[in-house]
Amino acid sequence: MAQNQKQHEDVQKLRDLIKGIKIAMLTTVDEDGSLRSRPMGTQTEDFDGHYLWFFTSATSPKVQEVQRERQVNVSYADAGGNRFVSVSGRALLVRDRKTMEKYWDVVLKAWFPDGLETPDIALLQVSVDKAEYWDGPSNRLVVLAGFLKAIATGERYEGGAENEKIELKK
Repeated sequence: MAQNQKQHEDVQKLRDLIKGIKIAMLTTVDEDGSLRSRPMGTQTEDFDGHYLWFFTSATSPKVQEVQRERQVNVSYADAGGNRFVSVSGRALLVRDRKTMEKYWDVVLKAWFPDGLETPDIALLQVSVDKAEYWDGPSNRLVVLAGFLKAIATGERYEGGAENEKIELKK
């Protein structure tokens, strides 16, 4: 029971940290083994502890990369709020119409002018395995005071951020 409670708390913490960060960086593995990152709009703020969703073109290079190597990273950053999240998981192309309807937003017409009728429209589903986050004070005065104290005392600046690694899949 305690492990289920901890998992629930971890999922809630991740949900709170990524909420409101509309653009994430999705990193895939290129054919030559190098890492490639690009900005992607997350389609849900209701992270369920299992999946993150991104609309894409099924013929895009990122989809080809995911089909070769499913392991991906998704990173979220809110520098003003001093919160950062790195998520590791496995990506999968999904073309299920009901799922696309669930996550569709009219803003996406900028990329998919025919809406859900766009021939190569699809979703990338990222099944979340692990995450790590850094959640620090968002008050700039608090951050500045800690930074100045570190300079004055010669001690290393730790930033006061909470940092934790989370395992969502065992």
